[in-house]
Amino acid sequence: MKKSTLLLFLTIAAIVLNSSCNQKKSEKIAFGGEAQGTYYSITYFDSLNRNFQPQIDSLLKAFDQSLSLWVENSIISRVNNNDTSASIDPLFEVVFNTSQMISEASGGAFDITVGPLVKAWGFSFKKGVNPDQNMIDSLHQLVGYHRVKLVNHKLIKDDPRIQVDFNAIAQGYSSDVIGDFLESKGITNYLVDVGGEIIGKGSKPDDKPWIVGIEKPADSATAERVVTKKIKLKDQAVATSGSYRKYFEKDGKRYSHTIDPATGKPVDHHLLSVSVIAPSAILADGYATAFMVMGTKKALEFLDNHPELQAFFIESDNKGGYIESYSKSFKTLIDSTTVVKE
Repeated sequence: MKKSTLLLFLTIAAIVLNSSCNQKKSEKIAFGGEAQGTYYSITYFDSLNRNFQPQIDSLLKAFDQSLSLWVENSIISRVNNNDTSASIDPLFEVVFNTSQMISEASGGAFDITVGPLVKAWGFSFKKGVNPDQNMIDSLHQLVGYHRVKLVNHKLIKDDPRIQVDFNAIAQGYSSDVIGDFLESKGITNYLVDVGGEIIGKGSKPDDKPWIVGIEKPADSATAERVVTKKIKLKDQAVATSGSYRKYFEKDGKRYSHTIDPATGKPVDHHLLSVSVIAPSAILADGYATAFMVMGTKKALEFLDNHPELQAFFIESDNKGGYIESYSKSFKTLIDSTTVVKE
């Protein structure tokens, strides 16, 4: 080897070695708090060791100002009150358009106009009145996702009494919004959990996937949470909808908080929970609700034609036990070697 070539080789090697030594190790950042009437928990890895909690808290507050029914002057509250000055922002637009897409795809099993019936049955921020059939029929006349549309940043309703409710999908989108923010800061390995609507991107530094738990259906709303499955999550989101935490009982019968838009009543089948894995948390959240309305058989038939989605169903066998069902590729996500908590 010529001396000049050897010198060049040694110089390049030194530069590469020095660059490698100067690279900072990605630090684990983890924090959580309260938002949207529930919790949020965020973990990510950042070589600059930045803590974005203040910015994320601000994002979540802005989110509520657009989409929360619990905020009196939010955009959705003003729209429901027929405030003509209410202008639709990008957050509202994304959730509305995605909701309408899921409604169309699911044959109306998902419907954002079911809000008045949700309230009547007592599953909203206002106490319900346990509606009789006459009241159900009256409110059911206001249900229909095709009866609302966006025109020039305004929500147009074909009846002013129609109200929209994003509670079955907005929380999932808040996880996506936080994820988008982290990626805008160069963070590519993160796990975002807002009230159980989870999105995991990239992996941990050892290249292992994120591991999250799916809850076993509980016997009561206050029962201890027990994990029944652990799944690997990489560049995907998961959301679970269930009837075992939110319900009421009357005359020995349990009524689910999931309202079937077709009947105006709580769903009446054996499906206790469904966990949906999708490319985004907004899709996972929305389809989890749609599948709770459809029931296991119809949902599995739907999944046969939608390979971008995967799902895990838990039904009651009416004998105190459970029946588990999966979409075709869900089993590849199940993990049995690592702990759930990260």
